[in-house]
Order: sequence, then structure tokens, then C-alpha cells
Amino acid sequence: MKRRLAREMVVSSLYQLELNDVEVFEALEMIIEEIKADDEVSDKISDEATDEFARKLLLGVNEHKAAIDDLLTSHLTGWQVDRLSRVDLQILRLACFEMVFSKDAPPKVAVNEAIELAKHFGTEESGKFVNGVLAKLLQNLDLEKA
Repeated sequence: MKRRLAREMVVSSLYQLELNDVEVFEALEMIIEEIKADDEVSDKISDEATDEFARKLLLGVNEHKAAIDDLLTSHLTGWQVDRLSRVDLQILRLACFEMVFSKDAPPKVAVNEAIELAKHFGTEESGKFVNGVLAKLLQNLDLEKA
């Protein structure tokens, strides 16, 4: 299973959901087909376990979207969720889901993966921005545990 590829697929699917009138799994299936059709990126070929992990993440983000957006809103300083870059927002939603609701990976892993996704999909500043927001969220999660 390639977890990073699954996360890339989920961010792309969330972005498609944001822009187009498609169903959750329809968006993911379109991304899976795109990857399979793209012969130039042979290292990105997904397998069934990767696709299933992506489905689990996508469904989870979609199911908890309102709660995730509320959490993000409380950790944004000087920003509103609806004013964020759509790419950055999808990356933050995925990371927040993994940190708070899924717990398949340690929160610090979710943050690091989000930063890498932001560098890959976002602008030059996206990595720093995503890191700042998620660091605040991580700090509050640690405080809640203490």
C-alpha cells in the first residue's frame, strides 16, 4: 500500500468534489482511472490496498466535513475557511481528519504528509501555511490529552 499516493488521490478527489457536481466515490474513481491511464508515472500505480485506503479517507473527510471545518476555523488566525485556497483547504481537511477522527497514523505523521502534499499541490507558501495551522491544532490536541 502506498499511503502517500492514497493521500494525493484523496486531495485530488476532494478538489474535484469542491469544483464539480459529482458523487464522492465517482470523484475518486475518476482519479484512480487517471492514474492508471498515465503511463508516464509508473511509480504512481496504485494497488487495491491503496485504493481502499483512499476510499476510507475520502469517505471519512466527507462524513466529518462540517466538524473538520469548525476545527479549522478555530485554528485559523486572520483567515476564514471559505477564503482559503481550495487546494490548501482540501489538504487541511484531510490532515485534520487523520489527526482527530481516523488516528490510523500518528498526528505528527499526518502533519508531515500534509506539508509534503502542500508543497506538491499548492503554492510556494502553502507548506508553511499548512504547517502553521496544523501545528496549532496539534498543540491543542496535545493539551487536551494532558
